[in-house]
Formats: sequence, structure tokens, C-alpha cells
Amino acid sequence: MKEKIIGDVEWQHLIIFFASLSATFILAWLFNRLFSKFIKRSSVIIRNDPTNYQFLKHFISAIIYIVGFGVAVYSIPPLRNIATPLLGGAGILAVAIGFASQNALSNLISGVFIIMFKPFRVNDRLRIRDTLAGIVEDITLRHTVIRDFENRRIIVPNSVMNQEIIINADFSDDNICRWVEVGVGYTSNIDRAKAIMREESEKHPLHIDIRKPEEIAEGKDDVVVRVIQLGEYSILIRAYVWASNQANAFIMGCDLLESIKKRFDAEGVEIPFPYRNIIHHNSQPIESPRELR
Repeated sequence: MKEKIIGDVEWQHLIIFFASLSATFILAWLFNRLFSKFIKRSSVIIRNDPTNYQFLKHFISAIIYIVGFGVAVYSIPPLRNIATPLLGGAGILAVAIGFASQNALSNLISGVFIIMFKPFRVNDRLRIRDTLAGIVEDITLRHTVIRDFENRRIIVPNSVMNQEIIINADFSDDNICRWVEVGVGYTSNIDRAKAIMREESEKHPLHIDIRKPEEIAEGKDDVVVRVIQLGEYSILIRAYVWASNQANAFIMGCDLLESIKKRFDAEGVEIPFPYRNIIHHNSQPIESPRELR
């Protein structure tokens, strides 16, 4: 059978076969390259959500490979004669593979659900299991790629992402309320400490004012500062400061801790820390050098 198939194959068919394979790889490469540029351009210029496009890119690439390989096989006439028994055997094989690849199918279906219901999107900032955090970089047919803040990639199967409890900092509303907490001494002027924290927060360039016009007319504070705890060593004061996104909120929080500390030092507001007195008891009398001789 093998010799008969090889003997019936003409060189024109072989040329078509290899040309089809080559065209498939070239077309898939060009499509991925051009579509990736389109996704990047549309995301930056018109601020379009790239999530659907990323998933569509992987799906169309898979279709190109399947169609291309099918055309290449169909271009050889002897293979057409054995296509029917091969497809019959492939049906049995597909059932066996189906049982063995339930996880792969689950990941594919979970990926479709993620694209449909959008619990998160590409470029969203996520936190998973309180230990994994980063920015969604890609959603493929099988897994979700998350880039953490150390520029490492976290590969999570779509089925896991579909079942996890996720903290999405960019879901629906990008604005983030950053808590800036500082402890002051019991002898410090609380009103002055709150005023310093409010002033430093309001003048930070990344701070945003989320007050409504009627709240501004009523004189509501832009930055709310409250005493939230009377601790063992200090009075804990918290400022509620808003930023446009998670990244700006983190930078603003770090800057405010530094600027508030400098203002406290300059104006005599104490940031206390616990003191420890160590008492050492020595029961043995100290002998003089003369007694040691």
C-alpha cells in the first residue's frame, strides 16, 4: 500500500503539498504580525479593549493551520482514497483523546466564558490567592498570561481563572482609593497632624478630586482624614486619597509617606516608636584583679 501511494504521487502533487504547507506557515505568521499591530494601535489610539481581539487572534490562527494542513493533504490524490477509513478511525481516536484531554477542553470553554462575561480584561491588574498579582498580558485558548511586577510571567489555566476569586483593580471603575496611614504620639497636636496629611495629599500631582458639584458646594473635604485607632504607642490617622488607577495610587502612597514624614519632622509632630529597657542582673560578684592572683 505504501509503495502504491508513493508511486501514484506525481511531482506536481508534491509541489502543491509543500507549497500549501509553506503558504500556511507564512499566512499564519503574517496574520499574527499584522493583527498584533492592529491590536496595539487600536488599544493605544482609540483606547479599545484588546481582550476580544487577542482571543480572536489565537482562534483564527488555529483555523488557518487546520485549513492549510487539510488542503495540503487533499492535494495528494492517493490520500483522498484512504480519507474515509482514516476519518472513521479518527472518530474512535477522537473519543479516546476526548477523555484524555478533558482539561484542555475545560480550559478552552473557560476561555470562551472569560471573553463573554469579562471578569477581567487584557491590561487589568489582578490579585489571585493573595500571593499572585500582576497585569493580564494575554488570554489564549488554553491559559491566561499575567505579568507580575518583577516582569515575570505567571501562566494560569483558564479553568483555574474561571473558578478563582479574583481581585480586579480595574473592573468597571479605574479610580482607586489609597489609604495613607501614619501613627502620631499622644502628646502631638492631632488637628495639626490631620491638616498636614490633608495638605500633602491635596497637592500631590497624582491625586484626583472625585467630589460631585453639590459636595464641593457644601464644602466637603477633598481628602478625608480620620483618627481610626488609639493604639498602645500611637494614635493612628488615615487619609483617604484617590488616584486614577492602581499604578498611580501606589506611587502616590509612597510619595505621601515620605512628604508627610518630612512635614512632621519640620513641625514637631512625633511619630513614636516603642522603647525597651533591658535590665541585666548579675548574681556573681565581680572579682578584682588582685583577688584573681
